[in-house]
Amino acid sequence: MTIRMASKRRAVALAATGASLALVLTACADTNDGGGGDGGGGGEATQATIDCAAFDEFGDLDGTEVSVYTTIVEPEAETQTASYKPFEDCTGVTINYEGSREMEAQLPVRVQAGNPPDIAILPQPGLLQTLVNDYDAVLPAPEQVEANVDEGWAPEWKEYGTVDGTFYAAPLGSNVKSYVWYSPSMFADAGYEVPTTWDELTELTATIAEGNEGATRPWCAGIESGDATGWPGTDWIEDVVLRTAGPDVYDQWYTHEIPFNDPQIVDAFDTAGEILKNPDYVNGGLGGVDSIATATWTDAGYPILDGNCWMHRAANFYQTQWPEGTEVGPDGDVYAFYLPAQTADEKPTLVAGEFIGAFTDRPEVQAFQTYLSSADWANAKAQATPAGGWVSANNGLDPDLLATDFDRLSAEILADPATVARFDASDLMPAAVGTDSFWSGMVDWFASDQSSQEVTDQIESSWPSN
Repeated sequence: MTIRMASKRRAVALAATGASLALVLTACADTNDGGGGDGGGGGEATQATIDCAAFDEFGDLDGTEVSVYTTIVEPEAETQTASYKPFEDCTGVTINYEGSREMEAQLPVRVQAGNPPDIAILPQPGLLQTLVNDYDAVLPAPEQVEANVDEGWAPEWKEYGTVDGTFYAAPLGSNVKSYVWYSPSMFADAGYEVPTTWDELTELTATIAEGNEGATRPWCAGIESGDATGWPGTDWIEDVVLRTAGPDVYDQWYTHEIPFNDPQIVDAFDTAGEILKNPDYVNGGLGGVDSIATATWTDAGYPILDGNCWMHRAANFYQTQWPEGTEVGPDGDVYAFYLPAQTADEKPTLVAGEFIGAFTDRPEVQAFQTYLSSADWANAKAQATPAGGWVSANNGLDPDLLATDFDRLSAEILADPATVARFDASDLMPAAVGTDSFWSGMVDWFASDQSSQEVTDQIESSWPSN
């Protein structure tokens, strides 16, 4: 996989208000709403065995404690804390875990009050940059962490954890967002093949639409997500920009080297709109085009289960959103295929992930940072997640330990040399755009039927002047 950052990175400043900071959470890491299908896994969690000698250099840590602050809440918190057990058993360190959906809003407050956690799991690089540039709060990663990242991760992932040439934060989990969910049995019964190019995807969409009956449509979509409403729509646009304009333009776009309303971006909106704003193509089982603005992202794929919808674009973590009992697999109730590019040889891919930032450098904190950055932790996390829904781009991760065929598919995409990945652009843009006007613009695009030009003009006007 190749992830290339733009040569000219912009420091991303999050909005100062608690509300806007909180909004970022759901776009990047909220995999917690909804019921949670069985994911095709469903086995028992097992505890990994690790080499405790890796922590000898940190001295006697028995009886010490490390605090962790994160956006990862139940049910994922259970598997997250279970993955810490091998480290706790090795060292005698107690990990005090605190998960909160308000973490992004509260973390800067706690930093300013002089009460930061020992470690924070940061759901996007923008928050890391803010904590470094605005608060001088995050400590550079210790040499053991940097060595683990150099060994286990592509250099581009390390760059996301680097600010102004200093490496601060090791990557943790990884998300693959360029997926289309569908029913394998519906496709098989209708004689449809999974499309491998964008043209094949649009041809399939038209073919399905010709047979529409009642509320059935080729696609279903929803971008309602509480205070973060709009973010699933930004993912759609980002994926299409990668396919119609290409990764280089994508980099110029999120760094504002070209304006948000550049003709290439307007064209990407229009291309997405050929599907999402066509009443013959959406919104299967949910209503008209405008219903996309109000349909909850957690439930928007459900019409596939009752035959009212054929395809739903959503990230790998949508695996955990399916109702309990839904079988996710190549022969299951639902599965997903890669959102095709212009040709079958191209594989632009939208990705996201979390990063580990430390605010203290006590030996037990550095030891835990070292564990989280290692292949040992990635494999322990895989073993602690029997229902699936988690993957990492750490090349030391053993794919056989992943719980589901779908998780292994995500791991294959992340490891594929043909994959050209780009981090979620809205996570990299200034908060006034990435978690504000871009989100609200998507609502206006659907609910008020504003044109692509009108929406992109509005978003461009909101871009901070410095």
